[in-house]
Amino acid sequence: MQNFAKSRRISPASTRLYSGASMEPYDEALYREHDVKRGLRNEDGSGVVAGLTRISDVHGYRKEDGRFIPDEGKLTIRGYDIADIIDSAHAEDRFGYEELAYLLITGDLPNDAELESIGARIGNLRLLEDEYVAEFPIPTQSSSIMNVLQRAVLLLYAFDETPDDTSAPHEVDVALSLLARLPRLAAIAHITHEAESSGVRVQVPAPNASSSMAEAILEVLRGGDDYTHEEAMLLDVMLMLHAEHGGGNNSTFTCRVLSSSGTDAYSAYAGAIGSLKGPRHGGANAKVTQMHADIREHVAHWDDDEEVAAYLAQILRGEAFDGSGLIYGMGHAIYTLSDPRAQICKRYARSLADEKGLGEEFALIERIERIAPEVMRRERGIKKPICANIDLYTGFIYSILGVPETLYTPLFAVARMAGWAAHRMEELYGAHRIIRPAYNAVMDDVTYVPIADR
Repeated sequence: MQNFAKSRRISPASTRLYSGASMEPYDEALYREHDVKRGLRNEDGSGVVAGLTRISDVHGYRKEDGRFIPDEGKLTIRGYDIADIIDSAHAEDRFGYEELAYLLITGDLPNDAELESIGARIGNLRLLEDEYVAEFPIPTQSSSIMNVLQRAVLLLYAFDETPDDTSAPHEVDVALSLLARLPRLAAIAHITHEAESSGVRVQVPAPNASSSMAEAILEVLRGGDDYTHEEAMLLDVMLMLHAEHGGGNNSTFTCRVLSSSGTDAYSAYAGAIGSLKGPRHGGANAKVTQMHADIREHVAHWDDDEEVAAYLAQILRGEAFDGSGLIYGMGHAIYTLSDPRAQICKRYARSLADEKGLGEEFALIERIERIAPEVMRRERGIKKPICANIDLYTGFIYSILGVPETLYTPLFAVARMAGWAAHRMEELYGAHRIIRPAYNAVMDDVTYVPIADR
């Protein structure tokens, strides 16, 4: 395996290679001077509108007479409140992710027959062909399950007879096949990596066509049906909360950008997975878990507001935890007063904490949620409202479910597949134009100098 650190030689001839123009940051004043929306964000933090959608709405503020007014968060899918979708399914003691996936892809809620049909189609597509398994990219010993997932999706291109077909029937078929296979691919990648690391022979149970998405994941992780109905229902909630979050989030926008070029579905979804891997996006949930462990280790009295606040200030100053200066799980690009997904997670997390005797850990997370905004305002001078986002609680829930940290972000990708599919198809059939924004050039013209004179 290539070790870049060992092969790198910092000599006079290579100094500029590692400190060239591409590494130089830009002065914030340049963005204002050229009226450039850095990160496709307006001055008030709102997103630059890049398109139209009928898929979902992420509401966290409103604008009145040009003023930015914070508001309670709300997530609607095809016009339905996500909380109503989750609560209605669970009130009937049934899994809801498949219903939500149908709603995202078709635009309508399924009736009994349609829900049964999509569940059966997904279930029947779970089995991976022997030829594909033989080529599965596990032997490369990647340390990232997300990286394995990307390559696994790209490999599926070779097993599709018409992979470049972008007609609606083929797009739906690819989406359903990935909804069926991604959970199994992620879980298999994890247990295979664990088995190879420990020298144990991996045992992967045969797929159960009648299982829900949540059950299919737990079956591979637990080696069979060694899980409770309550655990599967809780994982189902997490999948629904992660299924869709608007067209502007980084991974979905990545999927739409790629799709606007007319490329194949596998390339677009692999690109979205690559985006989601980043610690500023889907990878933040694992960072939150690591941060909570760090706080538990370095704060002696978890119930002391001043002690917790002092350590959070150290994190913000880059003096503690990972040195990034970020309190992971706090703040959001859209939500201001509340993240509705975090509120739902918090409700379930509180119940779980009471059952598992983890009340003190949960209380610490709540304390971080309450104290962090004021610390961030004091240390950073942030004036806009700051609320907890979903990542603050997801790691806690996953840890209670026994989901390994390496699978936190892959499960996010598994769930978001339904949203990516809806946005890809909307981009393919609704927008009809390649996404091609502009960048302002801030450089001078120079005369080329022959190499002998440099």
